[in-house]
Amino acid sequence: MHHPSTSSTLKRLLDIVGSIVGLLILAVAFVPIAIAIKLDNPGPILYSQERCGLQGQRFKIRKFRSMVTNADALKSQIKNEAKGLIFKNENDPRVTRVGRFLRKTSLDELPQFWNVLVGEMSLVGTRPPTVDEVAHYNDHHWRRLNVKPGLTGEWQVNGRSSVKDFEDIVLLDLRYQNVWTPLYDITLILKTIQVVLGRTGAC
Repeated sequence: MHHPSTSSTLKRLLDIVGSIVGLLILAVAFVPIAIAIKLDNPGPILYSQERCGLQGQRFKIRKFRSMVTNADALKSQIKNEAKGLIFKNENDPRVTRVGRFLRKTSLDELPQFWNVLVGEMSLVGTRPPTVDEVAHYNDHHWRRLNVKPGLTGEWQVNGRSSVKDFEDIVLLDLRYQNVWTPLYDITLILKTIQVVLGRTGAC
């Protein structure tokens, strides 16, 4: 069952306006970020990965690459410091020097404004899970996919990388669904800007 937010004209309008602004920022930032990535660690500028969105529909997100090129192959060698169906390592050795800066400032997420513009994501929603994560979902986990995945959401403004238990993330996502209004989205966006500028809780 789709959540009311998925058919909200006001939410979609906010997504379109916000994504256009974000893509304008991307246009300005792309060249210097691309040069920094290349100089720090040769390889692709962008990283692409398949994720699951509304009701589990698959789509591809792109980020500025923040890890070494063979990061996926090395994942099994890295300790998972999180609990449940997420993967986190605070000092992941796969992350490059430039990558740490991009993550700290959330600049690595800029290309995802395209996903928002075309309607695969929203400015505010749930963290977009990987296909591997969703393959292990229980019934109550699927409820978090009743809304579109978002660039930001409850977990980003309530601890971000310090939230290391997947069940806590699920509770935050379900809370968002219970209290959602277009005005609440705007509140979370403003809080996200504050968090990013303060560089708190970054991955």
